[in-house]
Amino acid sequence: AKRRIPVSQPGMADPHQLFDDTSSAQSRGYGAPRAPSSLGYPAASTSPQAAFLADPVSNMAMAYGSSLAAQGKELVDKNIDRFFSVSKLKYYFAVDTVYVGKKLGLLVFPYLHQDWEVQYQQDTPVAPRFDINAPDLYIPAMAFITYVLVAGLALGTQDRFSPDLLGLQASSALAWLALEVLAILLSLYLVTINTDLTTIDLVAFLGYKYVGMISGVLTGLLFGKIGYYLVLGWCCTSIFVFMIRTLRLKILAEAAAEGVPVRGARNQLRMYLTMAVAAAQPLLMYWLTFHLVR
Repeated sequence: AKRRIPVSQPGMADPHQLFDDTSSAQSRGYGAPRAPSSLGYPAASTSPQAAFLADPVSNMAMAYGSSLAAQGKELVDKNIDRFFSVSKLKYYFAVDTVYVGKKLGLLVFPYLHQDWEVQYQQDTPVAPRFDINAPDLYIPAMAFITYVLVAGLALGTQDRFSPDLLGLQASSALAWLALEVLAILLSLYLVTINTDLTTIDLVAFLGYKYVGMISGVLTGLLFGKIGYYLVLGWCCTSIFVFMIRTLRLKILAEAAAEGVPVRGARNQLRMYLTMAVAAAQPLLMYWLTFHLVR
């Protein structure tokens, strides 16, 4: 026979209830109305929380604090947007696994890629995960962190590792990147080039060289200097071609749109600037890695 649960009596508690029901505590004397005081006024509540919430001064202070917090958040957001837009920064991290794989392949072997134009939708560039030609910050950021870790590994295998030396390695790479960006921005200003290249775009394009640097150092650790020079030389050539074909559309295409003659003096300066930026990448790749392989 099935086990039956006895029907609860009026004075008995429900067997399935985890906690006592205090809503009917008044019937047991807990919630009985308080007797008026001797002066005819109701007795004051003994709960400090209720007294605090019932105080109009406390309510006013809470409202004033909430308004100050809202104003402070708005002020911080405005100051952040003054230097860089968080929404625009999110665009450079809109990547997926397929994009990262294709982009790494393009950085290592850019010779067969034909279409280098960035795709637009209603005057807005599409997210990087939909366009392999779009710049992103995910790969440069991850590549920089990996480069620092690989540098620490290389120094450790040579019994030269120290936190100070690793910090010097990371700060040197960042300093050279900042110097590159400032030099390019100054050159664009002096040559009076109107381009849609932003500072974040430059950081993204210049940060792609860390991929080749990682490949060269890892190969050097496994196969010695011969492997280092072979792989680094290939990656240097690849990043040179990649930068030429990418910046050519960003700098020289603006000249064609403005009607600048192909052999004009200003257009020659644009070509020299593009070549200089592309040629600086292999030099920095060698400078930042040659001492890590012995």
